[in-house]
Amino acid sequence: MQFTQEHQEIQRTLKRFIDAEINPHVDQWEAEEMFPAHEVFKKLGDLGMLGLTKPVEYGGAGLDYSYAVAMTETLGHIDCGGVPMAIGVQTDMATPALARFGSHELKEQFLKPAIAGDYVACIGVSEPGAGSDVASIKTTARKDGDDYVINGGKMWITNSLQADWMCLLANTGEGAPHRNKTLICVPMKTKGITIAKKIRKIGMMSSDTGLIHFDDVRVPQRYRIGEEGMGFTYQMMQFQEERLWAAARTVGGMSRILRETIDYIRERKMFGQTVLDFQYVQYKLAEIKTDIEALRALTYRATELYVKGEDVTELASMAKLMSGRLSRTAPDGLLQFWGGMGYTWDNHVSRAFRDGRLGSIGGGADEVMLGIICKLMGIATTRR
Repeated sequence: MQFTQEHQEIQRTLKRFIDAEINPHVDQWEAEEMFPAHEVFKKLGDLGMLGLTKPVEYGGAGLDYSYAVAMTETLGHIDCGGVPMAIGVQTDMATPALARFGSHELKEQFLKPAIAGDYVACIGVSEPGAGSDVASIKTTARKDGDDYVINGGKMWITNSLQADWMCLLANTGEGAPHRNKTLICVPMKTKGITIAKKIRKIGMMSSDTGLIHFDDVRVPQRYRIGEEGMGFTYQMMQFQEERLWAAARTVGGMSRILRETIDYIRERKMFGQTVLDFQYVQYKLAEIKTDIEALRALTYRATELYVKGEDVTELASMAKLMSGRLSRTAPDGLLQFWGGMGYTWDNHVSRAFRDGRLGSIGGGADEVMLGIICKLMGIATTRR
């Protein structure tokens, strides 16, 4: 996969926006542990960045997924992980199934304003007792007349404190766990929804994360995305884009931190020479660069096949696994070369060290990715 002039123009436009509208405020948002999502998303929507791959009739650009990857890489230019993650939830986690399977009415009501940046979206899958194990969720949506009545709770929900609507995964039947779930668009101001608390984290500080309770929350059945009972399948399809998003964001973010580290240690003196003059340091930088480029190649290959309409679950899982691990090892290795400065709170490399730890947990833990890969390789053993 190669980026065209059109891909590069999207990247240039987004980079200018980040330099002018996001990075000057990141330190403040990190300290406040929240960024103004509606304000930022509206500006991104005006630029056309929230619907690159979405249907033209709902305000999107109708482009293929390679353009989303180009955009996501550029989000790595943001001086933190929380703001890019919030944007990714809007573009690649909460809206793909709606864009693909939702009714015209549903797209008009929820997708169109999300693309425009008028609405902030969140994705409600994880629960206090079910994170990577999606099949084990307990939240229910039972039918009552023309409505669903929702009860349960969702945890670790990015954007939920500011969201206008949630793409909710709930059990709508008593059958097999992979066939009894449905995705439902739920307005967050509906009676019975309680934001129990804002969850404090060790990283991703500027991204708000909530614990949400649903107590007899009533929404029309017409808010269902696609077919009832197909929610697990739709969510697995959404995960392909989420995991490719994670990989592309890591490529961009780790490339930025690597460049910043090289610039710093080119000037930092130790034992009569710069830190960059030490051969061990040079070798370590070369190893990290190699890992970034290997992840880039895997991500681009998966994207190319995805654009062709192929199922890339295996490759996307591999890319997610690699990105999670690289998000841990690269900042750790680079931080070492900053010395004491690397251990200060507002340093970009220390922020990447904190933010990157989530990569091996969110969107499916490393162990889940390994399980998927083993299954698709045909080597997974049957559970006893």
